[in-house]
Amino acid sequence: MGNSFACFSPTVRKISKESSDSDQLPPRISNSGNRKSRKSESSSRNGEIIDDSYIKQQALVASMLYHHHMQNGDLLNLDRSISVKYPPPSSNKLKKLQKRSYSVSDSGSKALQLIHQDVGTEESEKKHFVLVHGGGFGAWCWYKIIALLKESKCEVEAIDLTGSGLNSCDINSITTLAEYAKPLTDFLAKLGDDKKVILVGHDFGGACVSYAMELHSAKVSKAVFVAAAMLTTEQSIHDVFSQKSCLNDLNERAWKFSYANGKNHPPTAIDLDKSLLEDFLFNRTSSKDIALASVSMRQVPFAPLTEKLSLSTANHGSIPRFYIKTEEDFAIPLPLQEAMIKSNQPKQVFQLKGSDHSPFFSKPQALHRLLIEVSEITSM
Repeated sequence: MGNSFACFSPTVRKISKESSDSDQLPPRISNSGNRKSRKSESSSRNGEIIDDSYIKQQALVASMLYHHHMQNGDLLNLDRSISVKYPPPSSNKLKKLQKRSYSVSDSGSKALQLIHQDVGTEESEKKHFVLVHGGGFGAWCWYKIIALLKESKCEVEAIDLTGSGLNSCDINSITTLAEYAKPLTDFLAKLGDDKKVILVGHDFGGACVSYAMELHSAKVSKAVFVAAAMLTTEQSIHDVFSQKSCLNDLNERAWKFSYANGKNHPPTAIDLDKSLLEDFLFNRTSSKDIALASVSMRQVPFAPLTEKLSLSTANHGSIPRFYIKTEEDFAIPLPLQEAMIKSNQPKQVFQLKGSDHSPFFSKPQALHRLLIEVSEITSM
């Protein structure tokens, strides 16, 4: 995205509770020829022909069913084939974490690396996760993680940000981060004073998580940034993606601007080039999930991306932050993730090996285990 933003001046907005209420891209896994070969083999092996209209219909039905199940608390009645059951650890297995470095992956080996120590475990209350999608996605993208967390006896909510998923707001009308994050901040505002949640943000959703942490710090126990924008005070998403040395030409080509107010005015939204979705976001994701995403993703409002956050030590700074790096990510490359971590050190850093930008699709079991791990960590 970097250079694409360069000609637009960022908007500076101070965040307050009063106003809120209403150095190189990692190498490619395979070249395009190998990718085409993989697709061809997959298609011939499965003998499937994907009909676009059928996929669109199924995506809409899936999204509606998802919201129905969330409202009625019976999401686990969905087909169990979407995940491998991962039961919660028994209480006698929860031990104080030692200083260590190890990994976890979907196959049970190497994908998680713990960087810091001075942590213990907590097991008193039921864990409550709130999942915040990234730019262009919706609550639907978390469907595997939702099922896995519920199987682990956790409470879980997935938020549709304004103009995303089933939220019908016109993307081009969104001019502030407060508007974009309103479904999240509304949820936290209505949460009981005795309740606390673990916020999980992906991609641009990381900025919404930081914004919500500042406004509702008393209701957030931890924040997890999954290949996400983890901003410092007086920084915007635009600022982060202006670090050209961490990006490459794919970031330039993947984004397209929309000018609802005319080209004499700043862009109102950005969209992803659908022909580059697999290379950019889903280079380790199955063809079925790519098909779902291709008919479900929406535009991203432009103005919130240029808005600088105002974050305080008393509010945002009081909440433990955790970062999950995605090793084979071309949308937010590893050097850019590491630059954010270096400038805004979280409590702990994890790494998902073999994951693209969308680990909820490509590495759901490993991501789930990391989230459970984070939920058990407490300061000493």
